[in-house]
Amino acid sequence: MEVIITEIEVNDVRFPTSLLADGSDAMHTDPDYSCAYVTIKTNKGIEGYGLTFTLGRGTEIVVQACKSMSYLVKGQKANEIFTNFGSFWRKLTSESQLRWIGPEKGVTHLATAAIINALWDLWARIEKKPVWKLLTDLTPEQLVSAIDFRYITDVITKEEAIQLLKGSKEGKAKREEILKKNGYPAYTTQVGWLGYSDSKVKELCNKFLNLGFTSFKTKVGQNLQDDMRRCQMIRETIGYDNKLMLDANQVWDVNESIEWMKQLIKFKPTWIEEPTSPDDVLGHAKIANELRPHGVGVATGEMCANRVMFKQFLQMKAIDYCQIDSARIGGINEILAVYLMAKKIGVPVCPHAGGVGLCEMVQHLQMWDFICLSGTTENRVIEYIDQQHEHFEDPVVVQNACYMPPKQPGYSAKFKDDCIRKYSYPDGEQWKYMYEKGIFH
Repeated sequence: MEVIITEIEVNDVRFPTSLLADGSDAMHTDPDYSCAYVTIKTNKGIEGYGLTFTLGRGTEIVVQACKSMSYLVKGQKANEIFTNFGSFWRKLTSESQLRWIGPEKGVTHLATAAIINALWDLWARIEKKPVWKLLTDLTPEQLVSAIDFRYITDVITKEEAIQLLKGSKEGKAKREEILKKNGYPAYTTQVGWLGYSDSKVKELCNKFLNLGFTSFKTKVGQNLQDDMRRCQMIRETIGYDNKLMLDANQVWDVNESIEWMKQLIKFKPTWIEEPTSPDDVLGHAKIANELRPHGVGVATGEMCANRVMFKQFLQMKAIDYCQIDSARIGGINEILAVYLMAKKIGVPVCPHAGGVGLCEMVQHLQMWDFICLSGTTENRVIEYIDQQHEHFEDPVVVQNACYMPPKQPGYSAKFKDDCIRKYSYPDGEQWKYMYEKGIFH
């Protein structure tokens, strides 16, 4: 009997991270890390789990968007979706009425990511493989068939994508063994939230140094003197043999970005992340051209709307590091397109992670890239933040500052049952308690 999708449930799940300034940066000063959490149910009892990351208020809008799109998925045969995944993805993103409130961006695309992530989780559970292994075991033709190449054929075609994958086939089995043994390099942002005190930042720098981390990121952009003081303090703690990355979270104008960063160049940052509007391709290109002679790269992508925006950033040489996000654009299908464009153009992918479930999911994609596409970890690293992992059934495992490949089937996105009970908003046990006690208003 075929696996048929019978129901889609969507939960609004929020964590009160603003209470301790976890996740705070120059633009997002009080985030409550949250997600729209999708459960796909089937007639065979197998379920798929996926999510898209949010910061609290507005999650209910993404939840409603997921529900509005669910009719396109319910009643479908899983095998038919996965055999024609590229066509199904286009159908999901091209619904003639819903597309008007996108298209392929904003709330509808966040909802697309949650549903698509849950479908890949379902597929991996049916195949009894973690997603990274499912991806790795697909033939180049099968993998490319999952991608919608509309709007990007001026950069890469299906035929070119297949050839790129075939060209990386040599050494594939050896790289998989290396990954299983050593894991994939991580960097930490846990030391760098703007709401943290200096003493906490120092304490965390030392903690992660002792855990083997050699790459650290801190937030900047609220106050130049504070940024200089904090960067100096972090450099004194981690030294100059380790890497330091900076992240402005879109807070600057273009010229302001350049002038501000010229004051921070002496701290030898590897990159400045999101220096200006995430939609400003030409602005990023100008910043990158000004900073490259100083040895500072530009990174962006966590708020990039879709593969078309990534195409332009890559075409214009506006970024030195491509930061895909597992929940921002339309799920794995579209993310694969970005990896392939970045490979062809020669820009390393360093995924954004850290929010609810982002570390859990994005590790699978970067591991596939290492085994099947880029074949290297040089100038590549996955962001790591030590938050919310305890709520997942198959949380990330980081050893010696490296992500170890997941072994359980799926996309590592399934919450524990008690997490849903406690943190569903607004009626979960923890939220009821906090409102009753006046902790939240």
